[in-house]
Amino acid sequence: MKAGSNYWKRSNHFVLQKKFQYQIWKRQYQLPRWGTSRLDGNLITQEHHYRVDTFLAVLDAIIMEMDHRFNEVSSELLVSFACLDPRDNFARFDVEKIARLTDIYDQDFSIVDRDSIRDQLETFIVHVKRIDDFKSCHDLGRLATEMVATKKHITFPLIYRIIELALILPVATSLVERAFSAMHLIKTALRNKMGDEWLNNLLVCYVEKGIFKELGIDKVKKRFQSMKTRRVSLPKSPRRHQHS
Repeated sequence: MKAGSNYWKRSNHFVLQKKFQYQIWKRQYQLPRWGTSRLDGNLITQEHHYRVDTFLAVLDAIIMEMDHRFNEVSSELLVSFACLDPRDNFARFDVEKIARLTDIYDQDFSIVDRDSIRDQLETFIVHVKRIDDFKSCHDLGRLATEMVATKKHITFPLIYRIIELALILPVATSLVERAFSAMHLIKTALRNKMGDEWLNNLLVCYVEKGIFKELGIDKVKKRFQSMKTRRVSLPKSPRRHQHS
């Protein structure tokens, strides 16, 4: 609701800048609510109609949809990673929210790392704001490139690790979605007794089918044959005759 209030104030400021007739919003014109009659006595002002019944109603619908799509941890991840945005000279930089990422990714950061991340973040923001090369950064990819170019990834290894996690997050999310989609295709009602190892192998082949298409059938046979001694050797693939 705070974000909606700020947006409404910016909208009012825009109206004043453009010299529109802003007073029309403040006039106490008594209008009936949508779908009601004046005789019912349920009258509202124009400002209430556009601000509450229209603008805030749409904003509430968007917030509800976002809550349904993202759980609390996912939302916290997005908000925390957004604090690394280098635009406007790191205007969104927040030490506490970024440090929270080390607690979420506890497998990637030790206890010592989590204790020292705040000091490293405070030192990092002071350094990068003094360097002109970082002022031209507009996304995390560019920020990571500049850190490597200026050797800051060595000076601030924990922050660079957080940036790496932020960059691979979309890829990891898409891979999970592809894996779940593939699972519905592979483990059907007729294959409901499939073991985890066999299912995992089939999922890898399906999800990474672009890589497997580049492998020749002879390499697959050779690998399969070398796994253990077999009674019969697999035949070689027939050569295709080229017609002149």
